[in-house]
Amino acid sequence: MGVLGEGKGSTLVHILVVILSLVAFGFSIAAERRRSTGHMMPVPDQSNATYCVYSSDVATGYGVGAFLFLLSSESLLMGVTKCMCFGRPLAPGGNRAWTIIYFMSSWAAFLVAEACLIAGATKNAYHTKYRSMIYAQNITCETLRKGVFIAAAVFVVATMILNVYYYMYFTKATAAQGARKANRASSTVSMTGAGYA
Repeated sequence: MGVLGEGKGSTLVHILVVILSLVAFGFSIAAERRRSTGHMMPVPDQSNATYCVYSSDVATGYGVGAFLFLLSSESLLMGVTKCMCFGRPLAPGGNRAWTIIYFMSSWAAFLVAEACLIAGATKNAYHTKYRSMIYAQNITCETLRKGVFIAAAVFVVATMILNVYYYMYFTKATAAQGARKANRASSTVSMTGAGYA
């Protein structure tokens, strides 16, 4: 039987989705805590120029790591459920409605989280080039604004929660559809048997 038809498989998918999402959340928090900061320093032997010295670029790596782990989590779930559109049909009813709602909501949260992560990682990696002292009073070193990775972390958790509910209702809807087909098949067999009796 496939993953969708087994309780153990369903539990395994839930666990993997949660673990990958939590790792992405951890990387997002680490990226926020290790954002690069910069301060202006005079260029040696050049009194009319300054340059920015940055603390570290490690937050960029954390941001990319969070991006990849969240992408892995989403890809895993969409692969198992075949994006809800290309796999088993869903039984009409409340479970199918909730499946669609959580599917769309999880994708919205996922896209926002990934956008925050890639924007934060890109901005954090940017280093200001040499600056002229003439404009020094109006210029500061380019750094990532506080809260970008925190926002990403919030949407990572939202994506995780929505994906867990999406998969739960998806499994219920596909199981209900399978039960309906089984009932129809048994009814057909019974009627055929009665006709030959």
